[in-house]
Amino acid sequence: MFWIDTHAHLYSDEFLADQQEMVKRALDAGVTTLLLPNIDESSITAMLKLEAAYPKNCFAMMGLHPCYVKPDVENQLRLVKDWLIHRSFKAIGEIGLDFYWDKSLADQQYQAFREQLQLARQYKLPVSIHSREATRECINEVKSLQDGNLSGVFHCFSGTLEEAKEIIDLGFYLGIGGVVTFKKSGLDKIIENIDLEHIVLETDAPYLAPVPYRGKRNESAYIPLIGEMVADIKNLKIEEVAAITSSNARKLFKTL
Repeated sequence: MFWIDTHAHLYSDEFLADQQEMVKRALDAGVTTLLLPNIDESSITAMLKLEAAYPKNCFAMMGLHPCYVKPDVENQLRLVKDWLIHRSFKAIGEIGLDFYWDKSLADQQYQAFREQLQLARQYKLPVSIHSREATRECINEVKSLQDGNLSGVFHCFSGTLEEAKEIIDLGFYLGIGGVVTFKKSGLDKIIENIDLEHIVLETDAPYLAPVPYRGKRNESAYIPLIGEMVADIKNLKIEEVAAITSSNARKLFKTL
């Protein structure tokens, strides 16, 4: 079985002490393709260094995370645009809206999200969308710009079944991670009613580790635990979940 982790911050400081061993554990677990979403200007160097160390396994995205927008967001977006001119990336990400902690820079978040969605159309790249406490708002933004040339994933999906169906109708995938293993997440009820053709798997490492590692550092080697839970919910063999979700990821991110 081979798996794809469609969203993992494996370049983060939490992995400094054992990054090589952590990647090896993922590869040994059959998680052979690892997609790396960017955060902001401070994360680019470490992300690209990891990609260069594992060119057959690690693939970088370029984007500005909504939690890291600054009042001078134009300068941050200029850097994203410069990198997209400079070299190719697998996706625009991590982008979106986050109203969980703070709404004081909501205008800058919207500006960054809209401009990066337009960049995705321009470069014909998928997007990885962060939508914590802002699923409805993110759906509305995608709807307003969807002209048939936008594709992507709502990473760490946490919305309602109705929102899940809207996202699918927009041609987007649902990113399912460790939260699906949490007893009261409610994701099981949504996954029961969604065809596996619309789901990709992710860890969001080092965050949101699945049971039995909940509360500890997450890593890509745990993708099979997430796949196992999805298989249980859908009453499928784990091999089917690995094959279908990996096929979905390859369709979305292309050339993987």
